[in-house]
Amino acid sequence: MDRAGLTRRGFLHSSAALAGAAALTSVGLPAFADPSSAPKRLATDLVPLGKTGLTISRLGIGTGSNNGHVQADLGKADFIKLIRYAHERGVTYIDNAKNYVTFGWIAEAMQGLPRDKVFLQSKIWGIPTDTLKTIDEFRSTYKTDYIDSLLVHCMTKPDWTDDHKRMMDQMSQAKDKQWIKTKGVSCHSLPALQTANSTDWNEVHLVRINPQGKHMDVKSGDSGGKNTADVSAVLAEIKAMHEKGRGIIGMKICGNGDFANDPAEREKSVRFAMNNPDIDCVVIGMRSPAEVDDNISMLNKALAPA
Repeated sequence: MDRAGLTRRGFLHSSAALAGAAALTSVGLPAFADPSSAPKRLATDLVPLGKTGLTISRLGIGTGSNNGHVQADLGKADFIKLIRYAHERGVTYIDNAKNYVTFGWIAEAMQGLPRDKVFLQSKIWGIPTDTLKTIDEFRSTYKTDYIDSLLVHCMTKPDWTDDHKRMMDQMSQAKDKQWIKTKGVSCHSLPALQTANSTDWNEVHLVRINPQGKHMDVKSGDSGGKNTADVSAVLAEIKAMHEKGRGIIGMKICGNGDFANDPAEREKSVRFAMNNPDIDCVVIGMRSPAEVDDNISMLNKALAPA
């Protein structure tokens, strides 16, 4: 209709509609949203780790497959090259622990890298006589002033916080001394995970998760892959942890290696984790530059808009 044929009521109606569309656009909500305009998410993005105030690469490299024997079998020189390659590709989160064979090699792998461009997570197995002394020894072994994230390792008992109270208190002291930046726990049973969720001391959770329920937390002890875990029960704990502002890191994404030779199952599991808004990032054990590239590609594919 031309202007001459436009009634006053029609003009006001059209003006209001245009104003409404403009208002939506002004707050970043266009009238017709284009899915392709959504921010691109990548495996190597630095993402917030809960409300710890820290950022971490969405994909981390695990150095403890079969307690680190898989990575150690590469030999020290090739292991160092692997960590450096992953870092160059943007995988800057390294997951390690005292009881991994690779524990003594991390310092050389990190040597020369900007310390603020590496997120180092480690874990303490057992209950040290003097946890502060142990953490100081970790710093010496890693040749670093601080560890980004330190976890109580592999809890299975529902009352693990009672046994580890003194250790947890000393980890808090280590955080006050800036020897560690954040603290938390990795669990290997559903009761232990539920206790971790209900304990305010925890800031970070390393949680076993895959849609197949393999090598995940069951009601008693480690599933060992023999039983299929109740995935919904674990997801409920993860959601509650996330709502409390905890950092959530997914592990056993590839079913402790069960899906290593099955690309479809690996992709299914990665997509499951990447589409869960309660999981901040994941760690996957890797043993070659090709696996680094493959995992980055797989995560990028899972993160791409549908």
